[in-house]
Amino acid sequence: MFNNFINFIQNKTQFIYNNSLIIQNIDKFIYLLIIAVFIASTIFPSDYIGLIAVLVAMLTIIKILFKKGEKLELTKAEIWLVAYFMIVIISLAGSTLFSLSLKGFIKTIIYISYYFSVAHFLKCNKDKILPILITIGLCVSFEGIIGFLQNFAHVEEISTWQDVSNLNPEEIMTRVYGTLKPYNPNLLGGYFVAGLPALYAVLANFLVEKKSKLAIIFGSLALVSSIALFLTGCRGSYIGMLVILGGTFLVSAKYLWQNYKAVYIAIVGGCIALITSAILLSTSLRARVLSMFAMRQDSSNSFRFNVYHSSFNMFKDNWLLGIGVGNRNFRETYGLYMRTGFDALSAYNIFLEIAVESGIFALLAFLGFIISTLHDGIKIILKSADTKEVIFLSAAVISICALMIHGLVDTVFFRPQLQFIFWTMVAVISAVNKENHHG
Repeated sequence: MFNNFINFIQNKTQFIYNNSLIIQNIDKFIYLLIIAVFIASTIFPSDYIGLIAVLVAMLTIIKILFKKGEKLELTKAEIWLVAYFMIVIISLAGSTLFSLSLKGFIKTIIYISYYFSVAHFLKCNKDKILPILITIGLCVSFEGIIGFLQNFAHVEEISTWQDVSNLNPEEIMTRVYGTLKPYNPNLLGGYFVAGLPALYAVLANFLVEKKSKLAIIFGSLALVSSIALFLTGCRGSYIGMLVILGGTFLVSAKYLWQNYKAVYIAIVGGCIALITSAILLSTSLRARVLSMFAMRQDSSNSFRFNVYHSSFNMFKDNWLLGIGVGNRNFRETYGLYMRTGFDALSAYNIFLEIAVESGIFALLAFLGFIISTLHDGIKIILKSADTKEVIFLSAAVISICALMIHGLVDTVFFRPQLQFIFWTMVAVISAVNKENHHG
């Protein structure tokens, strides 16, 4: 029915399309704006990044309404996403802090409309997946290089980013934060978790194409960026990195295990040895890793446990529809539940955050969307004989998995720099999935 309505409008606007060079070349503008989103993410504040994403969505709507033959189709995962969005609308309507919640809701609209726009674009422009991954990879590399420079310059902390009360001076880590705004090592760590799989995929692509010079360049950038992840001191991103490496080894086994078993085992063993020796040799990194297991002895861990406890109590009191989406009303409501001296910006767990903001059914719909998306991606990875397709889908699946695991202990996932990479990765899976169904 919806597509019949679109078709009706297309018939009315066909004359404009036939006589407008801009609308005929609208895909080129959409593509440039998608690239601009990632470049802007590295240096601009959230509002500017969101504005570019809004333009992507607006041009996509124009394209659908003016270009004959354009239509909308939903995958199973996208039906879950629409259900999630509907529940968020109901949650907004029932929120006692409506005006604050409205701001969070507008952000949700921007992210989801950006996702549908990119998925729609990639469905007809699969050749643009690689350039988009290269852009993400280069942006991650830029942050990796900046992180390296900040480490050698021993940048000062902007706020209390680690508990140093039980540490010797040589155990105190210089935590790098890159150029992402607001400056925060956890944000940079999460950004690496989201973007490194794209960088690895670009490297794998050039290895498959036997473009050795490009492979060496991107291999070097991947190494620098991977090391920079550890320099952030973000313990959640260390866990995310384990997911990335585990996923990368699993996918590469599909190609290397049968013919190059010795090489494969050597690479895996080498990586494990490298990470282990880095932790053992670097006093500050070792102290940072061990602090994960200090439980209540580390003030950062203790703070999170207090926030989880308070956030869960918030959820219990608002389990059906939540308090309304957005971090501003979370802060307002959190004040009623927090333990004295433990103010928090978020729940430090993305699933708990969704449950608190929009209720139990929004959480179930979001989980359905993630599981369905990953299922679609993994199914094609296992079946596909197209190596490039497997590389691109693997980057998307690994990025999403790593972000979800990282999200168990942090909520930087809701920052635009991570959101736009996340939704692009989901769009890659959606576009390839739709093509395979039509194929």
